[in-house]
Amino acid sequence: MTGAVDWGWWGWGVAAALLANALYSAGFVLQKRALGRLPALSAGRPLRTVLTLSASPAWLAGSLALAAGFAAQLLVYRSLPIAAAQGIFVSGLVLLTLLSSAVLGERPSGRERHALPAVLLALLMVIASLPDGGAGVGRSAPWRTVLLVSLPTLAAAGWLYAAVDRRARRPHRMPTSGIGYGVAVGLLYGVSSLAVKGLSAAPYADGPAAAARALAGSPYPYLLLCTAAAGLVMSQTALQRCRATLIVPVCTTVACVFTAVLGSLAFGESLPDAPVPLALRLAGTALAISVLLALPRH
Repeated sequence: MTGAVDWGWWGWGVAAALLANALYSAGFVLQKRALGRLPALSAGRPLRTVLTLSASPAWLAGSLALAAGFAAQLLVYRSLPIAAAQGIFVSGLVLLTLLSSAVLGERPSGRERHALPAVLLALLMVIASLPDGGAGVGRSAPWRTVLLVSLPTLAAAGWLYAAVDRRARRPHRMPTSGIGYGVAVGLLYGVSSLAVKGLSAAPYADGPAAAARALAGSPYPYLLLCTAAAGLVMSQTALQRCRATLIVPVCTTVACVFTAVLGSLAFGESLPDAPVPLALRLAGTALAISVLLALPRH
């Protein structure tokens, strides 16, 4: 890695990513606590699910925190390469575990506790691999490429979620751990991250009208609306049935790996050229993936 890192360029991006982590973790915990007081939700009854959720002030407070995290995420994608941003987002699992233990009384398993130091180390590695002066941040992607990646992924997420839901309702089966739910929702949120990345590249400096015209002619707002609507029902149903300390880490890890790999390719972001930053980026990504592999599952 050569030269001094320009904190003025990507320092704000790192700060925004850490803020997004805090807001997302707080939002998920608030929603999980509210869901424990609501009647059973069903992804097969989306309208009833939305009406039940919207009638809960506590759940709405968690949603506001998530919305603020989304706003911070826009700044992240304007400042940092996609792969680096995902490495930082995975670090939010540590804060989520602490909040879930303190607020929800969810005690992480031994494997989950052992995964936390790896997540922190991965965070440090990814930050150390960031390029000088904000280089390597992609600004646009071919729409056909984005749709070619997104549409099959959305179909796969819906199929997997439905399959897990059917198995969970069968009598005399071992209760689901939530891994399948987390993977399905993670794929959904991976597509959502691609949409957020596309939204972040709109020409906001040219004024609201120019930005609105550019976004209306792109697939990103429509992908975001689709994933937001489906994610609202699927994630809340899964979160009500399973531990937040399992659902959210699996979902986050899958979404981050999906976005880091396919998002970097779609937006033309290459890995660092220098050997040391490249090794740090790859090792940090490998450690992030190990979080998912270390979780118990059946």
